[in-house]
Amino acid sequence: MRKRVLLIAYHFPPCQGSTGVTRSLAFAKYLQEWGWNVTVLTVSANAYPETRAQNIANIPAHVRCVRAWTLDTQRHLSLFGRYPLMLATPDRWQSWIVSGFLTAAGLIAKERPDAIMSTYPIASAHCIAYCLHKVFRLPWIADLRDPMAQDGYPPQPRIHRAFERIEKLVFKHAARVIVTTPGTASLYAQRFPEFSQEKIALISNGFDPEMFADIELQNHSSPVTKKDAPLRLLHSGLLYPSERDPTQLFAALAELQADGKIDAQSVQLLFRAAGNDADYNQRIRNLGLEKLVHILPSVPYKQALAEIAHADGLLLLQASNCNDQIPAKLYEYLYCGRPILALTDANGDTGKLLSQLGIANIADLADKLQIKKAVVDFMAAVRSGSVARVALDTVMKYSRRDLTGELARQLDAVSA
Repeated sequence: MRKRVLLIAYHFPPCQGSTGVTRSLAFAKYLQEWGWNVTVLTVSANAYPETRAQNIANIPAHVRCVRAWTLDTQRHLSLFGRYPLMLATPDRWQSWIVSGFLTAAGLIAKERPDAIMSTYPIASAHCIAYCLHKVFRLPWIADLRDPMAQDGYPPQPRIHRAFERIEKLVFKHAARVIVTTPGTASLYAQRFPEFSQEKIALISNGFDPEMFADIELQNHSSPVTKKDAPLRLLHSGLLYPSERDPTQLFAALAELQADGKIDAQSVQLLFRAAGNDADYNQRIRNLGLEKLVHILPSVPYKQALAEIAHADGLLLLQASNCNDQIPAKLYEYLYCGRPILALTDANGDTGKLLSQLGIANIADLADKLQIKKAVVDFMAAVRSGSVARVALDTVMKYSRRDLTGELARQLDAVSA
């Protein structure tokens, strides 16, 4: 007999611009192969800051998607750009807590699911799941992914306290907690020692190979488009002021350009959908890098994947304050088989995974001198085709189809 789970996820198509979409979508898509039918409870499309209508086509026909009326406090309830913080606690979509609970209650009455699951990084999803668990006594799996309350994050004391309260509810009432990295699992095991470590499951972000179905993949030894053309080094996805701060990278590039070691004819750095375009473009102009570094607008997800697959090299930025996290894009990078230059702490979870996979092109994102050497060495290795390739069978361990099998095992255990 098939079972049913109610998946509560803010990030779901047609949302654009978050890796949370692909994780939720893959779970919903592949759970059917493991004996679980899925109903997804998500927000109304107006709640997303950015959408793409074509993303809807990514939702499989066998997945039921139900949307609860939701407002974004920042965009819908602010006056001259200002709003009370209480209307954005624990996040800007708190209106979803009431509407989502009422919508879910109707679904539970009709479908009688065997379990409920909520996924972060929108904390209000966990609030809905907690309320449903208390009222309907259904087993609850909380997909925390990354740490919620951290030192200095969220920066607003009111929201930080709200995150701490939600974490306590999760570890008191959830039947299972899912995280994406060993560092996060260790952090929560120490923070909540009364919660059995056996109930903390590690399910990496991974990648969905079906999303690459129409994309011709290359490998590390594939030559650049033209021998005398500039190398195209790509960072795909958001940059953040703290977690993925490109300040030292930009400074390193400016010095390398001034020293004559790189120029626009030898390399082009492309930042696709970085966010804060005006700020980054101004900084690039101030450093005289406008011919070398380019901030590019967002594109549909599959188009972004194709761009990754055909870049000469891929950039990964992750600061040491995110040592317990691994960017989801890393797994897509790995599947595409292109050379990777990682600007991250070698002692963090991202750096450790790269080292385990034999990727040696690593420099600290905060160290300009390390970055300068790494950029020059990386360009030479790409040109010569000497960058080591990660074996495909190793990469396939991070396929979301297989990773969903571990989620199904956790659902089977809590609903037995």
